[in-house]
Amino acid sequence: MKNIFRYITLLILLVLQHIFVFSQQRFPKPEFESGHTQPQMILTEPSSVFIEYFDVFILILSLSIITWFVIKKRSRNGVFWMTLFSIAYFGFYREGCICSIGSIQNITLALFNPEYHIPLTVLAFFVIPLLFTLFFGRTFCAGICPLGAIQDIFIFRPVSLKSWLQSLLGLIPYIYLALAILYAATSTDFIICRYDPFVGIFRLDATFPMFVLGGIFLITSIFIARPYCRFFCPYGVLLNLVSRVSKKHMTITPSYCIQCKLCENSCPFGAIEYPQEIKISDQRKLAVNRFVIYCLIIPLLVLIGGWTGYRFHETLSRVNPKVQLANELLNHDNQFEKEESIEIETFKSLGKTEQELFTEAASIINDFKTGGWLVGGFIGLVFGLTLAGLSRYRYRADYEPNKGTCLSCNRCVDYCPVGTENEEIILKKLEKEKLES
Repeated sequence: MKNIFRYITLLILLVLQHIFVFSQQRFPKPEFESGHTQPQMILTEPSSVFIEYFDVFILILSLSIITWFVIKKRSRNGVFWMTLFSIAYFGFYREGCICSIGSIQNITLALFNPEYHIPLTVLAFFVIPLLFTLFFGRTFCAGICPLGAIQDIFIFRPVSLKSWLQSLLGLIPYIYLALAILYAATSTDFIICRYDPFVGIFRLDATFPMFVLGGIFLITSIFIARPYCRFFCPYGVLLNLVSRVSKKHMTITPSYCIQCKLCENSCPFGAIEYPQEIKISDQRKLAVNRFVIYCLIIPLLVLIGGWTGYRFHETLSRVNPKVQLANELLNHDNQFEKEESIEIETFKSLGKTEQELFTEAASIINDFKTGGWLVGGFIGLVFGLTLAGLSRYRYRADYEPNKGTCLSCNRCVDYCPVGTENEEIILKKLEKEKLES
């Protein structure tokens, strides 16, 4: 009786298996003597492509609106509402991508790796903010960049930093930019994206260390306004340089400056330059001597920086996955009892020889040797120019925003009484103070 029950159970299982297989492929593949094979179905994603180009449209529209608020309307409230929109759309809705800051790496990789084809939308996100900056200043930083926007709303009690300290901390973005280009050019890593402190918050899936890093930046923003934008952002380096030659930049006053000094402490980024009178003591001989000294120091700093970068090229190259794997294989060969890692097992399963890997790693290290010279020399040049800029004198008659470091937030324009009903009152008060003095 038990055997009969087993046979019946086995028969039922065979029938169910047949039904299951038949349901998976109700219409079996045709078999022709000509060798015809069933074509593979390719699924397209038109919606994702449409969204990316829609992002470009939103970027252009947003930049146009905020530029109108900054240059024409001179409205701080308008900039603030665009800041909230950027956080909502480019930040949480689009999860921080496509990112103009990270696009630096895509551009670099496309220039040095012919096999990589950069998407047009990424290229657009890189170029469009630069074009707006060239004509209207850093309106992209004012409230469109989600990384800057989320920091801006945390500015409550900003403290002013010494100019020399700002210049010193301002060297960090140049170093970050140089390393990001080096690692992208050697197809090593996209370090800007890897260490983005806010993308994990926007995606609500940040690892604990990245969540802590983002939290530190936001808490720091309460007292030091936009620390990432001012002292870390590599894209800000490009915007800074382009904005210096901008055709039409925001101004503190709509027409003329009445020297009321109300805007002196209004900028949380230290981007307002005060009036400076002509120094009579600046003689021609002293100016020529100082120029000669800088001409000698800057090339020396470039050579020292280049040599330092060359000395550290092996250390920098260890970030590359192929160099890491080559070093791991060498260490594993010297320790026979050590178990193989997953990376080594995966490499051996691909069928490549160790000699091929060592040749590729040596080529990458050689690229880092050249890149180390260039990166170090670039950092030395920036350091020398920054040192020279600290002693540079420029005559100014009025309060003006620094076109390079000004983020076009329009905070200062609310303090200017020119063109308002308070202008006449302020002028009478200033005239009274002059008479009393």
